[in-house]
Amino acid sequence: MSAPTTVAFDADQAWVLNSSVALRPEPFGALLYHFGTRKLSFLKNLTVVEVVQSLPDHPSANHALAAAGITDGDRPLYLNALAALAASGMIVQPS
Repeated sequence: MSAPTTVAFDADQAWVLNSSVALRPEPFGALLYHFGTRKLSFLKNLTVVEVVQSLPDHPSANHALAAAGITDGDRPLYLNALAALAASGMIVQPS
């Protein structure tokens, strides 16, 4: 088994939920389960869940953040969350 490749998150690129990941909405946010790595992640922010679910509908992560009404002051928080999801393979660039 090869080591996972680290992907640098670029908010100007398109991103989608990894096809090996299931997202289950919960009252607190959502659970993400990666069937390949067996990693479980918790999204404890409903807006992050909204952004992740909307990624396929936008040409870039920046567009998804703008569509969700994320202000410039809050952008770093959401960019960090998306970068962490990319680093763990939960979101990927579409092929």
